[in-house]
Amino acid sequence: MNAGGSEGAGLATRAIHAGEGTDPHTRAHAVPIYQTATFAFDSAEAEENAAERVLAREPDAFLYTRAGNPTTDALQRKVADLEGADESLICSSGMAALATAVLSVLNAGDHCVIPEDIYMGTGILFDDALGSKGVRVTRVDTTDQAAVEAAIRPNTKAVFVESISNPHMLFSDVEALARLAHANQALLIVDNTFLSPVLFRPLEYGADLVVHSATKYLSGHGDTVAGTIAGRKELVDRAHHYQEVIGGAPSPFNSWLVLRGIHTLPMRMRAHSDNALRLARFLDDHDAVEWVRYVGLGSHPQHEAARRYLHQGFGGMLTMRLRGGEAEMSAFAGAVRLGAIAVSLGDLKTLVNPMAKHDCIIRVSVGCEDPEDLIGDFGSALSAAAATAGVV
Repeated sequence: MNAGGSEGAGLATRAIHAGEGTDPHTRAHAVPIYQTATFAFDSAEAEENAAERVLAREPDAFLYTRAGNPTTDALQRKVADLEGADESLICSSGMAALATAVLSVLNAGDHCVIPEDIYMGTGILFDDALGSKGVRVTRVDTTDQAAVEAAIRPNTKAVFVESISNPHMLFSDVEALARLAHANQALLIVDNTFLSPVLFRPLEYGADLVVHSATKYLSGHGDTVAGTIAGRKELVDRAHHYQEVIGGAPSPFNSWLVLRGIHTLPMRMRAHSDNALRLARFLDDHDAVEWVRYVGLGSHPQHEAARRYLHQGFGGMLTMRLRGGEAEMSAFAGAVRLGAIAVSLGDLKTLVNPMAKHDCIIRVSVGCEDPEDLIGDFGSALSAAAATAGVV
């Protein structure tokens, strides 16, 4: 597949053209779905040559889809272009991407610093899966540089952070964390799922690897599962080796769905960000809401830090807590009509995730609906929640 030219182009142009081009075999204008497990050769020598090229990580070398596929390869070139990375790697899920990344840099006896506020699955990976294999983990408030510095040990090999934490929406200073990690000969790994490379590119601020659940904003339509890793070539090559051994490659169809989704990523992120800011302001002024945490609000504890990094918008994720408790939370979630009660995020459609075990907070992935409709719907749901006050 000949990569489309996008050098020096704007982000929207690159989202559409980078990594793509006319298919050299069929002349197809859109990237085909190479839905095949294996690739055939005219001779034993040709197969052996292909195997050597695959092992050497040469471009356009394909032997077996677990090790590489033309559809996935086009997506990898696109993601690397958008992230400003040497290379990227597509994995079968966001957790597969994170697990592959950390397994490629952490060994038994190593130490890693991670946030206190973190996605549940990520916490299980570090505390349980890696912990049981001899990797030591320390959780700290990564918005506190002094706390991170105090947690670093001589055997610290990595600092991991979410650019916006899940579920409490805290914002960590990636550039400062990168300096701190590098001063201690450690790597900085950033999960940038909540912002996408449209709004934030951690590699530009010193991060060594950036991962995404491509299921979320990169795909954007709630119809596929995939993950990405991007960074320097030597680091991504090492992750690719681990992916092949573990078997965490995506299906070509899933790669194609993410590839198609990225075409509209810049437009969608503008809509997500604009809608979330308007909805957050509405919620912040509502009597039924105890607090709202959205990095675009001046009341957010890291708002000024976020403004130094996020110049194109603050993303589509917010968390709030209603006055009252579980009854009010449940009443609100049940009354929302435009926001399905569901896990995941980054969909065109608004998703509401009530979390009784997290002090009854409600995480909202704000979609791309008309903002007036969202505000009206949430207003009605808040009235329903307020009507339950005093109900046990």
